Amino acid sequence: MIKVFRFLAMCTISVAFATIASAQAYRSIDFPGAGATSANGGQVTLAGGVARVGSFASPSSRVGPLAIPAAATAAGANYGLFGCQIPSLQPPTCYDPYQIRHAYNIDALINAGFDGAGKTIVIVDAFQNPNIVLELNTYIAFYGLPSLNGLGGSSNPSLGTFTQIAPDGLTAFVPGNADMTSWAVEISLDVLWAHAIAPGANIVLVLAKSDADADIQSAQKYAIDNHLGDVISQSFGENESCMESMLLAQQHQLFANATMDNITIFASAGDNGAAQLTCDGSSLVQAVSTPASDPLVTAVGGTELHAAGYCLTVLGCDPAANPLPGTYEGEIAWNEVASGIGATGGGFSVLYDEPSYQKGTIHGGKQRGVPDVSYNAAVLHGVLTYLDIPGLAPGFYLVGGTSAGSPQWAAILAIADQKAGHDLGFINKALYHIGQAPPHYSASLFDVTSGNNSIDGVVGFNAGPGWDATTGLGSPKTDQLVNYLIQFVSPGDGTSAIAQSAHTKGNPSAPGHQKPH
Repeated sequence: MIKVFRFLAMCTISVAFATIASAQAYRSIDFPGAGATSANGGQVTLAGGVARVGSFASPSSRVGPLAIPAAATAAGANYGLFGCQIPSLQPPTCYDPYQIRHAYNIDALINAGFDGAGKTIVIVDAFQNPNIVLELNTYIAFYGLPSLNGLGGSSNPSLGTFTQIAPDGLTAFVPGNADMTSWAVEISLDVLWAHAIAPGANIVLVLAKSDADADIQSAQKYAIDNHLGDVISQSFGENESCMESMLLAQQHQLFANATMDNITIFASAGDNGAAQLTCDGSSLVQAVSTPASDPLVTAVGGTELHAAGYCLTVLGCDPAANPLPGTYEGEIAWNEVASGIGATGGGFSVLYDEPSYQKGTIHGGKQRGVPDVSYNAAVLHGVLTYLDIPGLAPGFYLVGGTSAGSPQWAAILAIADQKAGHDLGFINKALYHIGQAPPHYSASLFDVTSGNNSIDGVVGFNAGPGWDATTGLGSPKTDQLVNYLIQFVSPGDGTSAIAQSAHTKGNPSAPGHQKPH
């Protein structure tokens, strides 16, 4: 389920600052069309859909407030700001690409010339976004990002290329269809933020004709069989026990093929906390999401990032006495259940045994633990994403969910592959090696130790020192993490993981469908 929040800032910075702060409001829209609650407690529905239940796999994105520009720009920059980026005008809080890059030390690599150039990020989604090229062009122009070939401009060999592929045919977009709209939002988040983090990389968007498990798997197979890229991002999932056992086995084999082909695979851990819907959609049960639970996948959980906003002299703030925008100030496990939004997925698989790379980390555990790592997923500390989708007001929205993390981790790996001079491929063994070596761990990952992922009566797990079933090993200190991954990834890691990735069959009650997280 995706939640969309429109952020309303009624005035610009140049007019009545107090009015802006008091006029901010948000409403949430559930995708697909049920269960949303507005800021004043009223129900909000999206035309064209009813609640999807059962074993549909969902997009892992949640869209927040529509951000109205402030009449100000960042000092020394040519891009505009929004009220949610300025501490005196918050809440909620939002982040632009430059803040996120700085918070996670990605800017150090980009400034050194490592931006993913020559590498390709594959993003698997369903249906389509009819305006994704328009959205990309708008986002690129607004933030002054490098453009991409494939967006209508003149070809430039120094730029990456954006490509869309629908291997089984492109499904026509139906305005007002809640399911299609949720996937269109997912596509926007995935593509825009993969480019924001690795602006030199190629992006290949592979579109399944629907969100049925078999159709999603056909798109995965096409991407892997044709080696469309170096790293794959999947921001969707469903209760792992609800995927039909034959498809589950086929999916695992696809991931094994990708691993043998040195492709890194990411998937978001989900937005329902420690729970997933039962296969008949009647209730929540403690469970983890597939494909994130597959031991050949790097599962990405969610945090609430606290990072510095923009300090403006016009508002009486002294930049010299305040940290740079995006300066890391801390993280907690993502849990906005109290605001009716969601929480990070996490827990233990009932299908996959504890992989060898997690031994010594999950003390006393016997099953695959999820997630492996984490990234900002909070909606009310969301990432600014431009949406222009039929049925939604065009503009910059705050977007969250664990969907935000998977494409950005994929972008980080594209940068790592570029710096290494070769594809790293399977990284989980190296990640846990880093996590078990205190000096390496503290230098390369932010250990998130506060919060939990309990949700709606389902008791979840607490964050704590080291790996936990809410935020995994933590979020990236990207510059040093990339160095350690290059140092510790070994060619045989993937082969070993494949040999040990045993699983049992699922027990679905209905044909499965994937949902964006």
